[in-house]
Amino acid sequence: MTERVHGTCAPGFEGVREEFERSFAERDELGAAVAATVGGELVVDLWGGDADRSGTRPWERDTLVNVYSTTKGMTALCAHLLVDRGALDLDAPVAHYWPEFAQAGKDDIPVRWLLSHRAGLIAPDEPLERGAAYDWEKVTAALAASRPWWRPGTAQGYHAVTFGFLVGEVVRRVSGVSLGTFLRTEVTGPLGADVHVGTPPSEHGRCADMAPPVRRAGSPPSRGAFGDAPEPPVAGLTDHPMAPATLALQYVPLGDVNGAAYRGAEIPAANGHATARGLAAVYAELACGRLLSAGALERLRTPQGEGDEPDLVLRTATPLADTWPWGLGYMLNQYGQAGPNPRAFGHGGMGGSYAFADPENGVSYAYTMNRMGAGTSGEDLRSIHLVGALYRGLGLQG
Repeated sequence: MTERVHGTCAPGFEGVREEFERSFAERDELGAAVAATVGGELVVDLWGGDADRSGTRPWERDTLVNVYSTTKGMTALCAHLLVDRGALDLDAPVAHYWPEFAQAGKDDIPVRWLLSHRAGLIAPDEPLERGAAYDWEKVTAALAASRPWWRPGTAQGYHAVTFGFLVGEVVRRVSGVSLGTFLRTEVTGPLGADVHVGTPPSEHGRCADMAPPVRRAGSPPSRGAFGDAPEPPVAGLTDHPMAPATLALQYVPLGDVNGAAYRGAEIPAANGHATARGLAAVYAELACGRLLSAGALERLRTPQGEGDEPDLVLRTATPLADTWPWGLGYMLNQYGQAGPNPRAFGHGGMGGSYAFADPENGVSYAYTMNRMGAGTSGEDLRSIHLVGALYRGLGLQG
């Protein structure tokens, strides 16, 4: 197995390298990368380990990897760009842009409830066949026809997969192009940032294979998202009050995450493929105020619900996130997973990937990996240790 760490750290940030090396030695890391900027300058750019479970492909500087829900931060950004340009109104009904959405009593749901997980559309109300997530028109038509699972606006519930189809369809209706195309032409292409939603076949050779968590003695079997065993539609939620909705998510092809069809599809809540450096480059633009207006930055990180409001979906899946405060498409830094600034914002993904911007300190950060961790989003200890070392390098964290 290749474990040697590659890349550079600016003077003062050597602690990040030490923690990154420790992840391989002590925290079951397989392959990973971490990048950070300060004032728009890259101060951490590290990668190492293996891009596959057999140890035959080393993780390279340009290795792409599936970042699951870290993708949501890129999807939300596309919507905020349209808002900043005056093409999209957060308080307008979704149906103003997407007329078919007005079915089943949804005619008054505003766009902001899609971004803040308050629309009650965590799944189609009629199950779709497995693999239907590859058919954009089928999924969006099903969501347009569906009834909400609770009265919209009265509660939040994490829209794990549907977030991307809902926000993405609004972006498509307003801009005339798909979410992945809009992201590429308006954000990542001009920045030269290696982030894709709908990864071109020409880039699949750079993609790392996802791997399940390391099994300990007495631990339960793998979730099965890697071809190991059958998986529930949303792991950990089958006994949850929202179980009927999670059962409707069987159309999400989790077992295909290392295949060409999944990598090439646009599932904008879950299947972004990126390098850590690419994610950090996008968040650097936000941290430095160069991509969105100051008003947009304030708007997207304004809490959209009550501070102690339980999340109807996450409340039994992960204790950390049971009352997570949501901005408009972004996780807010209530628990310090993004360093000491409570106004930092970003998004994490299942298994451990994480990226954020800290505008007050001019910091951006991203961590990507292929060994799934036991936690989610900002809970993963690998990322938490890296973030701590980053801010110690800035003299902002003990």
